Amino acid sequence: MRLLKRDRDGQFCLTEFPVGVSIPSYAILSHTWGPLSGEVTFQDLVDRTGKDKAGYDKIRFCADQAQRHGLVYFWIDTCCIDRTNNAELAEAINSMFRWYRGAARCYVYLPDVSATSCEQSDWPSSPPWESAFRASRWFTRGWTLQELLAPASVEFFARGGTLLGSKMSLQQQIHEITGIAVRALRGDPLPGFGVEERFKWAESRQTTREEDWAYSLLGIFSVFISPIYGEGKAHAVRRLKKEINDTLSSPDGHLVLKNLPTAKGAAFDTHAEGGRNRTCHPDTRVDLLRQIDDWVDHPTAESIFWLNGMAGTGKSTISRTVAQRCDARGILGASFFFKRGEGDRGHAGLFFTTIAAQLVLKQPVVAAHVKSAIDSDPAITEKTIGVQFEKLVLEPLSSLSCASQDTRKKPTPPTNLVMVVDALDECSREEDVRLIIKLFSRSNDLQSPRLRIFVTSRPELPTRLGFKDIKGKYQDLVLHDMPEPVIEHDIHAYLASELATIKADYDDSVCEDRRLPADWPGQPTIQTLVKMATPLFIFAATVCRFLADRRCGNPDEQLREVIRYQTRSQESQLDATYLPVLEQLVSGLTGRKKKKLLGNFRYIIGSIVILANPLSTSSLAQILLISKDTIDTMLDLLHSVLSIPALPDAPVRLLHLSFCDFLVDPENQEDNDFWVDEKETHKRLAANCLRLLDKHLQADICRLTWPGSLQSAVDRQRINEALPPEVQYACLYWTHHIEHAKGHLRDDDQVHDFLRRHFLHWLEALSLMGRASESIGIIRPLQALLKVGYQSLYNSQVNKYINRYSFSPDLALRYQLFFTI
Repeated sequence: MRLLKRDRDGQFCLTEFPVGVSIPSYAILSHTWGPLSGEVTFQDLVDRTGKDKAGYDKIRFCADQAQRHGLVYFWIDTCCIDRTNNAELAEAINSMFRWYRGAARCYVYLPDVSATSCEQSDWPSSPPWESAFRASRWFTRGWTLQELLAPASVEFFARGGTLLGSKMSLQQQIHEITGIAVRALRGDPLPGFGVEERFKWAESRQTTREEDWAYSLLGIFSVFISPIYGEGKAHAVRRLKKEINDTLSSPDGHLVLKNLPTAKGAAFDTHAEGGRNRTCHPDTRVDLLRQIDDWVDHPTAESIFWLNGMAGTGKSTISRTVAQRCDARGILGASFFFKRGEGDRGHAGLFFTTIAAQLVLKQPVVAAHVKSAIDSDPAITEKTIGVQFEKLVLEPLSSLSCASQDTRKKPTPPTNLVMVVDALDECSREEDVRLIIKLFSRSNDLQSPRLRIFVTSRPELPTRLGFKDIKGKYQDLVLHDMPEPVIEHDIHAYLASELATIKADYDDSVCEDRRLPADWPGQPTIQTLVKMATPLFIFAATVCRFLADRRCGNPDEQLREVIRYQTRSQESQLDATYLPVLEQLVSGLTGRKKKKLLGNFRYIIGSIVILANPLSTSSLAQILLISKDTIDTMLDLLHSVLSIPALPDAPVRLLHLSFCDFLVDPENQEDNDFWVDEKETHKRLAANCLRLLDKHLQADICRLTWPGSLQSAVDRQRINEALPPEVQYACLYWTHHIEHAKGHLRDDDQVHDFLRRHFLHWLEALSLMGRASESIGIIRPLQALLKVGYQSLYNSQVNKYINRYSFSPDLALRYQLFFTI
């Protein structure tokens, strides 16, 4: 792969990165080609010519934009590929999707859209450029599909370089223009969408060379074919479809994925992770990343690298960077980012099935062995995580040793295969944390491929004990114990780059007399921020988001508020991180108004930070019994600490777990006006979940009439209408909130009443959701809280169900045993 960069003379030069060499972070340009004579070619750059061509402006634009985002390197298809070399062109076409996916940022340049257009828009209250945006030629291109879907970050620019928005902020418009599912735009894995649906996204697209219509879809279907220009579109499409069918029907096809349940959003490049967070700034973590690269490539290194550090030191950003770099090299096997409060990402139940599914996608040679394990034991996904690791990960990888010796078998696995596991300490069960570490230690025996497992966590007791159990079988590094000058250098580089971007964006949006001083914020101020931040990268990141949020006001005024905390006697850096943001909410308020706002904050934000799985504001309004407008108003000034989407049905997420830690820390109860009583909040959420279920649940809620109907035969839309997201959340997590409220259950209380009237309705709802197998696990936390009367209640309800549907004696016995367990 070749990348462009500016040299010291301001000229553009190419740097080549051979296969296997770590590729630095880079930006990528998506654009419409003009006349070939006006585009800058590979040969132009080699000869240092082409500056008079119209396409040279696009190179300048991409270079300037990359520089604003702290990126040295960038890629443009017109000049980074030698199109006179047929072998190189074929390799580039088959690698294009991966190159776009690996980009830190993708810039879409729309020369036919003007940010100041005064054309009449057909969409009321829309910006003046929206009609031109919807009509842009860029949306008609065949190559647009992969350039839009592959990168996590896609930003749209009008003629002249004015930012119009991102793939996320404009997702509804893009969906209406292209017909691409919103879920796909948000980063859901493409194999989750049918072949016909993906072809439909491309059916009206156009390419300059007719065969490119088929070649531009290779990455969309994860297949590879050699381009043959001159074969015609119809023949190219036939070859493409044959390759897709062969892939789907073969043992190493995607069909095996249907039998592997996965944790949504766990991979590094999903929207839940990569879409909201960036990788390391190019000038930061340089030595650390080099050390990790050396560990990956060293033939005799220990298989596990444990990077541990306290909250906020930047572990997840490093994990995403390692995953992205390995993915660009083709050696990433899988990634899993644990996150407390994010449903299936908060426990190990789907950990190894998710790892196995990613192995199948990224290393298809593994798929046949995974399929064999599933065929041998169809119930493997319900077994212990130890069995799953053995059968779905270790044995399939061990089987590759023999396959790799037969050079006739294609494709062959890479020499090294990397797995990235972030925030292992956020896995809910302590015993699972220790077991996962013990299981990972067995990977030292693998020789081909050599498995490298990169693990990050806080230095919590279960993690420390787990690594103590495998003493001598891992390499470690304590992030917060790195030399202070190194940490200060990295934070300084990050702040300088981000503050320069904030200044440029702010100055572009205001009139000249309101612009920030030319040297803003100045080196002394940056140095002050560095001292305040060290060693917490989360402080620097939160401050920058706070200053960039125009809803919070002028960046200079907000910066003075942050600096003011340097003079306070704060016991925790988290105070200086989060209080400047939160105090915006109560600025100018006193007495009853301030008390009321703080009460609403604890009720709304307190609920958001301890939810077991993120919810949209519309769903949260239903659970909390308050208006959506009230929630939205509360969230308006909190974009720097929460990920708040533009669409009402998208979930509000924590940007960093330390925000929750800061709010619920018992030691802050007296000093923090925003302190949240965790137990009381869980208690309220439990009560609200049960109230919601009492209102919605009923027998035969989908009107199926026959209890033996297969869940798979019920229309998904019908289920979602009967069980909206907030009801599904309540079904899954009502006992979670009761457990963490740490109260006691008594006869005739709300829980008792719910079980008496809705126990069977609840089981039916779980079955419709495809989660019936989890019912015992969901109800189990109540066992320690149960008092006299509950077991007889269960028995009576089960007998009622058995009698109602005239179960056979054998089936009746199975049901009774099930609920006795």
